[in-house]
Amino acid sequence: MKVIFTSFWALTLTFGFAQINRVEPPNWWSGMQASEVQLLFHGQEISKYDSVKIQGPLKIVKFEKAKSPNYLFVTVNTANAVPGMVSFDFFVNGKVKETIPYEFRSRKEGAAFRKGFDSSDVVYLITPDRFANGDPTNDQVNGLNEQEVNRSHDYKRHGGDIQGIIDHLDYIEAMGFTQIWSSPLLINDMHQQSYHGYAMTDFYRVDPRFGNLDTYIELADKAAEKGIGLIMDQVANHCGLEHWWMKDLPFDNWVNFQKDFESKGPFTGSNHRRTANQDRYASKADLKGLNEGWFVSTMPDLNQRNPFLATYLIQNSIWWIETLGLSGIRQDTYPYPDKDFMSDWAGAIMTEYPNFSIVGEEWSYNPLLIGYWQEGANNRDGYDSNLTSSMDFAMQQNIVDALNEEEAWNTGLIKMYEGLANDFYYPNPKDIMIFPDNHDMSRIFTQLKEDVPHTKMALGYLLALPRIPQLYYGAEILMENTAKPGDHGLIRSDFPGGWEGDAVSAFTGKGLTDAQMDMQNFVKQLLNYRKNSKAIHNGETVHFAPFMGTYFLFRHYKDETVVVMLNKNETPIEIDLKRYAEMNLEGKELRNVISGESITWGDTYAFKNKGVTILTTKNQ
Repeated sequence: MKVIFTSFWALTLTFGFAQINRVEPPNWWSGMQASEVQLLFHGQEISKYDSVKIQGPLKIVKFEKAKSPNYLFVTVNTANAVPGMVSFDFFVNGKVKETIPYEFRSRKEGAAFRKGFDSSDVVYLITPDRFANGDPTNDQVNGLNEQEVNRSHDYKRHGGDIQGIIDHLDYIEAMGFTQIWSSPLLINDMHQQSYHGYAMTDFYRVDPRFGNLDTYIELADKAAEKGIGLIMDQVANHCGLEHWWMKDLPFDNWVNFQKDFESKGPFTGSNHRRTANQDRYASKADLKGLNEGWFVSTMPDLNQRNPFLATYLIQNSIWWIETLGLSGIRQDTYPYPDKDFMSDWAGAIMTEYPNFSIVGEEWSYNPLLIGYWQEGANNRDGYDSNLTSSMDFAMQQNIVDALNEEEAWNTGLIKMYEGLANDFYYPNPKDIMIFPDNHDMSRIFTQLKEDVPHTKMALGYLLALPRIPQLYYGAEILMENTAKPGDHGLIRSDFPGGWEGDAVSAFTGKGLTDAQMDMQNFVKQLLNYRKNSKAIHNGETVHFAPFMGTYFLFRHYKDETVVVMLNKNETPIEIDLKRYAEMNLEGKELRNVISGESITWGDTYAFKNKGVTILTTKNQ
């Protein structure tokens, strides 16, 4: 069902000419846990208004002006809000000068207790500009700063959009994915490289080259019909330099190093020293350099210590959760903003939605840093993040190293074994997100030197770990960027078949190589088995130290045992199974999840080829 949103301007016209041209959030809801909402009003010289009243049962708590004469902040107590329209009357010397309508909506049933993502899910990460072009009419939009569409250029826009994702939900469902994480779909009206989405220029507007709000809601609704959740990529740390408020900043501390920006002084970049958040010896200068320096010169660093901006960001996240029915948020560059604000931000969301999920990007290979950000961590500084999940860059690197290195006492598969042993430190290991690659790193097939058996081992292993797995679009067909390792434009290549006239289509199989089709089937078989595997979702994990170039990992729950066997030997080898006797599998019949073949667990197992074997005691 398509939802039509009444425009702010259409409503204001009924009240005559309006100086106020923007209200954010553009609407709110009755029945929210939080009893107040802060509304930002923007318009030319509106600070001349000296008071405001609201028509209806609601009460105004605060009426506050900014340093800029073009902003007003009005905080409303929403305890008595009911669905419908209210009006704000703005006064000068006791006379109404402007009336602005505002809508409170009713919440969907069960909205407050929406289910987040967890270890039963597999997340499909998509770069929307590069996945599929479902609506070529929106490839270029008049009035935006970047106009060129050029599929042969890695850093230009290619035309992928929300409709392209909607058109291929059947493929995503059939592959076995249960969550979609799309990189940001909000407008990036930047002059170049606007395709990636992380330099937002309006936190409430969908990029028209991707679609509109109705299209975004349609994606969420149609995905939900297939049992697929939607994770929104959000950025609290920075905005794009072309954000509308950068031309009219409300306060003199809305962004960090604002005086330098306004005087066109030198750019102060982040030092990227993320350990400063936890370091008991960190200098104030290093902490300031991390939290306040701009990520890059085109991404102003937001000052979350400004209470108006802090509330703005929290409400923006909640607005999108409620509007789209999100199952989760992926928060970009998690350690860069003010960490006390990030705790408040996550805490406000989890108070409103107790079963929700948030994953934060902490790009660190140090498990201590990854664990620090997860809710329940026993941090000595007393920090409570309220964050359900962080990202396991450490284990991702261990998997790659384990498969690329030669087998020895301290190299090779032992890296996986000892990496997983770090789970003793994490408060909730199965709520951490694991991945073979993502939109910011070389594709896994490239990282593993285009070795197909090693790539299958990586995917087979991580999909069985006590984790929330995420796969980047194209991993299932061996997409690579070997010609330019680390090149972001090539890492985000077009998914074959997403554009009319493509000679190759991963959606239909047309033109795929035998190796690509085999990998696609491998991933599809494993993901669809995983959907119903309680052992993988919540089971006990047992693994044994690598032995003779092999590594065995077991997941067990009630009558289901899953066995993942990795073999790096180039020649046939027979392994003594008696060393795994404690798993009580002797004499039991197990089925190969991929081939469907059955074996009886005996005294030995013969590996004919290098690769991964995944067995289960379940018949189906």
